[in-house]
Amino acid sequence: MAFITIKKKTVIIILSVVLALVTVFATAATVIASAKPDNGLTIVIDAGHGGADGGVTGISTGTKESDLNLSISKYLMKYLQDNGYNVVLTRSDSASVSGGLKYSKREDMKARKNILLSARPDLVISIHCNAYPVQSVKGAQAFFANGGAGERFAATVQNYFNDVLNEKPRTAAVGDYYILNCSEYPSVLCECGFLSNPGEENKLITASYQQKVAYAIYSAVNSVFAEDSKG
Repeated sequence: MAFITIKKKTVIIILSVVLALVTVFATAATVIASAKPDNGLTIVIDAGHGGADGGVTGISTGTKESDLNLSISKYLMKYLQDNGYNVVLTRSDSASVSGGLKYSKREDMKARKNILLSARPDLVISIHCNAYPVQSVKGAQAFFANGGAGERFAATVQNYFNDVLNEKPRTAAVGDYYILNCSEYPSVLCECGFLSNPGEENKLITASYQQKVAYAIYSAVNSVFAEDSKG
């Protein structure tokens, strides 16, 4: 009986060691498989508003635009980083970009400009949500600076918005926004939906829809860079 007991313990020890080694190798393999090489491209993601400036609010839930912008931006960041992009956020929490005790829109926008000028990005993506007095208006739309290098990106993002998010197609349009005009870097501003439309608001406040929006933007941007790399 003593011999059998020792043998069982030995078997248990051996199995434990084998299991531990399998786990280690499996983990290492997962890390290697998930690691993506740096593709050399930098993207600044600008989550609109923040701090005392909450942006527009949801008509049904009162959800602040600034919170939704940040959430979508973080999902977008993950998709981009997982595929080799270097990502810089203008803000990573609910505070304003400029900080300080007293909010200043001018200082906040200046701080965003300084971040993207320092990053010298290949693309700037500004994330927002929209509002309109007529509640029936809805749909995601991409904007670009007049004569700017972001038009191609905006048009492609709009195509993905129309395919994935919008019931009725919209067209990418020229937008006179500071973040689009403050640098020569290609820039696109994404209005991800209307918080003044109850149905669209109810979608936008869910994590699954935020991920859907973020993935549509990522897919569009990635397709443009992929085309450029072939050329």
